[in-house]
Amino acid sequence: MSIATFARHPEDVSLEDPYVLHGRPLKSGIHLQDTSRYSQDVWRLTPARLKAHESAQILNFPTLPQRFRPAAKRLFYALLSLEAPDGEESLRIATIRGKFTALKRFLKWLDRRWSPERNELAELSPADLDDYRKHLLALFPNNRARRSTLRAVLRLLWRWRRRLGEHGLRFDPLDLEGWSESKQVRQGENDTDRLPEEVLGPLLVWALRFIDDFAPDILDADRQWRRNRARRPRPRHLRRNVGARLQRLLGDYVSAGRPLPGWHGQPSLTHIAHLLGCHHSALSSHRQALDAAAAIVGVTESVFIDRVQGKLGEKPWISSISTYHNSANSLARLARHLQIACYIVIAFLSGMRDSEIKHLKRGCLEIKYDEDGRPYRWKLNSLAFKGEEDVAGIPATWTVNATVARAIRMLEQLQPAARDYLFAALPHGAGNKASANKALGTLTTNLQLNAFTAFVNRLCIEGDRPDTISAGQGHKIKLKTSHFRRTLAWFIARRPGGVIAGAMQYRHHSIQMFEGYAGTSDSGFRAEVESEQAIARGEVYMEMIDAHQHLYLAGPSAEEAARRLQDFGDRAQFQGQVATDKHRMRRIMKKHDPAVYPGEYITCVNDPSKALCEKARRGNSEGLPSHGGCLPLACRNVALTPENVAAWQREVARIDKRLASRPTLAPRLRQLLQSRRSEVVEFLTSNGQEAVPS
Repeated sequence: MSIATFARHPEDVSLEDPYVLHGRPLKSGIHLQDTSRYSQDVWRLTPARLKAHESAQILNFPTLPQRFRPAAKRLFYALLSLEAPDGEESLRIATIRGKFTALKRFLKWLDRRWSPERNELAELSPADLDDYRKHLLALFPNNRARRSTLRAVLRLLWRWRRRLGEHGLRFDPLDLEGWSESKQVRQGENDTDRLPEEVLGPLLVWALRFIDDFAPDILDADRQWRRNRARRPRPRHLRRNVGARLQRLLGDYVSAGRPLPGWHGQPSLTHIAHLLGCHHSALSSHRQALDAAAAIVGVTESVFIDRVQGKLGEKPWISSISTYHNSANSLARLARHLQIACYIVIAFLSGMRDSEIKHLKRGCLEIKYDEDGRPYRWKLNSLAFKGEEDVAGIPATWTVNATVARAIRMLEQLQPAARDYLFAALPHGAGNKASANKALGTLTTNLQLNAFTAFVNRLCIEGDRPDTISAGQGHKIKLKTSHFRRTLAWFIARRPGGVIAGAMQYRHHSIQMFEGYAGTSDSGFRAEVESEQAIARGEVYMEMIDAHQHLYLAGPSAEEAARRLQDFGDRAQFQGQVATDKHRMRRIMKKHDPAVYPGEYITCVNDPSKALCEKARRGNSEGLPSHGGCLPLACRNVALTPENVAAWQREVARIDKRLASRPTLAPRLRQLLQSRRSEVVEFLTSNGQEAVPS
């Protein structure tokens, strides 16, 4: 049969034995003739999984009842490589693999019900599907999403019926009563949990400790491990006087009381030979001296590094770094902890998806420097996949900070020089083999995240430290890669102008999409944020009132602020006690919020009728001040605390320093700075404050 004939009738698989992935783009370096054919029992999907971190997948047809395999092959061949029917979209490889699992459950159920002579899925009746619906309801009574997923695969037999011929379904399951369970769905919401602050705080702190404090020890052990594997010839002068040099080395260990490097309870000849720069065979005649020293100071379990530099408090963070792969302090495990610490920092502080992080390569960091050579902007270059037309990903850039840049630099040191992907599997460990994918899979990363928290908590227990990574008593932590992006969205959206900034950083096509991702609509995000902010402001109010600070405000709204705060203080008192309970504070703020908003430069005493930011936005503000559109030097809603005045005075000092700097500023810039200084000075003096502290 000619290629032209097959092109006209690709759905007729009887014409020849086609490659099942002929309609899919393949990984670089893989040819179509190396992929699976229709007649084979197992179809390998991995050649069409284009992301570097995706694991191998197959369609294993022998796991299906034999009489239904022809129909299943026809369906999945259509899903993989045939043109989709009108109104349908081609499914991703991972989605197709999930459909296979769902169909397998149905076909096994059906195989137990039908008589042996019934083989065609076209014979399915509405009663059959209704029985399956009831079966799923009994099997998963409290999991509506699971039931829906398992039913959805059967609609493919209807929607793709013209590609399936005699195997297609003859009716639409949606027409059956009860097939589509009613459910009120919030459109645009992201239901991924975010990390609570009591987990996120310690997690980030420990990740940064690994990068900044512990990494030098791990990298030192890594360099020694690589040198040992290289087995380069030792210089001649290091082969001489081995006995004398060994005696000096053993004397150092004994005088310091440090155990000798060990292996299975004996001094490690390999490691000690490395310290001396000789071959381990040169020490075979010195066993007596080694055993004598070991009898005095003992031996370690096994080590690369026995002089740890990093500190945790006043003590070394671990006793040694071991060569024994099952040890909790082995190089293989500690290197993985360092890699996942870098992942935590990058994932949370960039907002990148897991797939985008996994495609970071050596040299992905781009740094912009000012004229004095100081870095001021950091960018990461990777690939974006979600929502893009090219399934192989498109180049994309994320703006990050210096902390993320440090994590990238650390990964570049940790990975072998010949390895491009920064989140590829590390080479340490017994029996480490190269994976079929170039970067770690999502499941592997999830496991390493939780292994990292377990290791940190062990350090805390051994060192009697309080900063464990814990969600509290009775709550178990199970970290996932998706938590970080979701949590960052929460923090960004809470800042003034954060929704717009978040939409840009997350590469969303609309502000509404980011709001849904952050959980800012029906999920209660706004109400939760406003409640938290109100409680925080209420606590600040009570501190000001308790210290009588509200009586010493300046600015055009100073008297109004004092009146509102005094009234709030009177209401917040209960039988002579200040309201410190959060629930009571929330109720008081809901009823008697004085609408005073402390800030760095001003304290806003909000009155929408006088607010310049309100007028600039033509009243579309829900009655709240717009911090991003604030005009503090002109607005009549301004009050000044002593802290606000000090902030303006620091602003004047910064301008003076800039004006006095050398070389001389450009005339236009100098004029702008002088004008700004005059405005600030006039603002302070008109409100009875000194522009420069005395």
